[in-house]
Amino acid sequence: MRCTKSFNKGWYFVEDISEVPTRVTKNAEKITLPHTWNARDGQDGGNDYKRCVSAYIKSFTHGELPEGKCRYLEIGAANNYAEVYLNGALIGTHLGGYSKFRVDMTEHLDEENLLVITVDNRDISHAYPSVADFTFYGGLYRGVNVIGVPSSHFELEYCATPAIAVTPRLADGCAEIDVELYLKGALDNQLVRISILDCDGRVVAQKAASPAHPRVTLEINNPHLWQGRHDPYLYTAEASLISGECILDTVKARFGVRSFFVDPERGFFLNGESYPLRGVSRHQDRKDIGNALLPEHHREDVELIRELGASTVRLAHYQQAEEFYDLCDEAGLVVWAEIPYISQHKREGRENTLSQMTELIVQNYNHPSICFWGISNEITMSGSEDSDLIENHRELNRLVKSLDKTRLTAVAAVSMCDTGATYLRTVDLVAYNHYFGWYGGDVSMNGEWFDNFHRNYPDIPIGVSEYGCEALDWHTSTPTQGDYTEEYQAYYHEELIKQLFSRDYLFATYVWNMFDFGADARAEGGEPGQNHKGLVTFDRGYKKDAFYAYKAWLSDEPFVHICSKRYVDRVEDETEIKVYSNQPSVELFVDNQSYATKTSEDHFFTFRVKNVGSQAIAAIAGECKDEARIRKVEKPNEEYILKETGTVLNWFEITSPDGYLSINDRIDVIMDTEEGRAFFTRITDRLTTAEKSDTGAGFSVNPDMLRMLGGFTLLRFLSMSSMLGLELDREELLAINEELNKIKKK
Repeated sequence: MRCTKSFNKGWYFVEDISEVPTRVTKNAEKITLPHTWNARDGQDGGNDYKRCVSAYIKSFTHGELPEGKCRYLEIGAANNYAEVYLNGALIGTHLGGYSKFRVDMTEHLDEENLLVITVDNRDISHAYPSVADFTFYGGLYRGVNVIGVPSSHFELEYCATPAIAVTPRLADGCAEIDVELYLKGALDNQLVRISILDCDGRVVAQKAASPAHPRVTLEINNPHLWQGRHDPYLYTAEASLISGECILDTVKARFGVRSFFVDPERGFFLNGESYPLRGVSRHQDRKDIGNALLPEHHREDVELIRELGASTVRLAHYQQAEEFYDLCDEAGLVVWAEIPYISQHKREGRENTLSQMTELIVQNYNHPSICFWGISNEITMSGSEDSDLIENHRELNRLVKSLDKTRLTAVAAVSMCDTGATYLRTVDLVAYNHYFGWYGGDVSMNGEWFDNFHRNYPDIPIGVSEYGCEALDWHTSTPTQGDYTEEYQAYYHEELIKQLFSRDYLFATYVWNMFDFGADARAEGGEPGQNHKGLVTFDRGYKKDAFYAYKAWLSDEPFVHICSKRYVDRVEDETEIKVYSNQPSVELFVDNQSYATKTSEDHFFTFRVKNVGSQAIAAIAGECKDEARIRKVEKPNEEYILKETGTVLNWFEITSPDGYLSINDRIDVIMDTEEGRAFFTRITDRLTTAEKSDTGAGFSVNPDMLRMLGGFTLLRFLSMSSMLGLELDREELLAINEELNKIKKK
């Protein structure tokens, strides 16, 4: 019988090696898997985290292995390129940092063994990702197992397959379940028995097959459907390889019986019923942990996504842990799964996109939660499409359709991407990443943009693959775009909820992001090394106000939430108290006295309260209650105010003569005069010729981007210069401002 044993303990780690170790060296650190060497330096900013080849070393005896004629090493993930050495022999390699792979150790085992796995998280010219707005953590961050099986067994090596592929089909009140199996070393006199079990373990269908033709169709009458969040019912398919009376090997796969389709006018349908997909995106890393997550971390993430009320999750921008797909199956979350074909097309990388897509599908085919295979993300960020990029997408789409005829393909396009781009027509679904109201533009532009797309391309299903803005522990009563306050993020998402959730034709909408995440090239918001667009903080310790805006719209769990709890000290004589709730009315209390009761159809309740002294605020909605406190102060609390965004410039240093431009003017105002346009062109010429970092944002300045960025002040645009490949110090910024002061406004 198959036996799997964890091999996570007893490892030694050596960072930044020049040659493959042949023993445990003195500088080796004893560690337990999962492990990454970038848990902190990949999150502290500066874009200087360690990218190198490192080694994991483990000694073991033959007696420590699980029983079995054949022994396979199973590596959950190794970012980005791995080589496996056993007793000095290279026995396997793997390119791609986010998928499982296995290596046959059988012929290389001795009584005493030395296992060395080298892992390389440097940029590799023919592999993805190469450029992206997140940290590429190095390491064996999903752990290692050893699997023992007899000579005749279900396949293990090909793409780390589960060796069982289950395809349910609904027909006339019956479910036809196609089960395809993959074997190795099976003999003609052996037998394969396939059973379907319900959630209580009862056999509801069973058939036998020959190992030579291991494909059968079983039927379930009146099947219990997988109904998303409402009822995520799961069956189990179990296959056993039998010789006489002996069971040699067994594999299992949970699956759900469901159907779905996308209508370009009415959105997503599950089992014939409209099922709006309103959800979030997820990066897998955590503060001070990186990608080396434990099962409890995955569970907590799913619990938070469910609390929000989301019906879908986009797993960006790479294959994620098997445990997470399992949890999505159980939670009823519809999943968009994708490969890291992102930001920059590489002619030499096509084979790697195909291999990563094959692994993603083969390893995750049975998950009922997955409905969309993502082909690429913002792939034209570094330039326009060309024939090679288009053909890469066509080939990926053909590959997906050959491996999986049941699911839909999708791309996530960057804002500046021409809606008529050819590569957008190579897949089933199109979605856009838009940040109007954060990266320039205005929040009101989002819904209008999608209406125009839908009007121009009524037969193309369109969705929102990303939208969001950043928030840290900064606060104000007058939130504005780019201030990084919790209040602006809440306002932004209120507006986007109203615009996006009212448009039924959008097949899915995804907030970017559910959680703050590591992006070591970033230096924004006063805390470098992170992207702070999450609805929840990096450590999962604090739910920002915007989290509760979505909970008010999406969750059935009764609750009430007072916004801006961390914003206690306020200078105004009258202040706004904002409350979110999914209850029909909210009663506000000030110092235990009823102040007002309000109703709201959009779940957002606002009250104007006199700001005097120190006051206790309470909100009651049905059986739910929340509390906060405000305090009148004469001067703004400096702890609430972001002092810097990138390079430091004090407000009093920026001169702004009446009628003349300054660095505090918006880009569209500067571009409104001939001299201003020429001046800004000189700046963007410096940006387009600046050397880009390996893991920076990776986008180039072009006319479409400039139109989108018109809502930025020039100071904010330049404060992000480190991400754009251009470093400007305080003196250079002041010099730019001085030049602008000589140009008259229109």
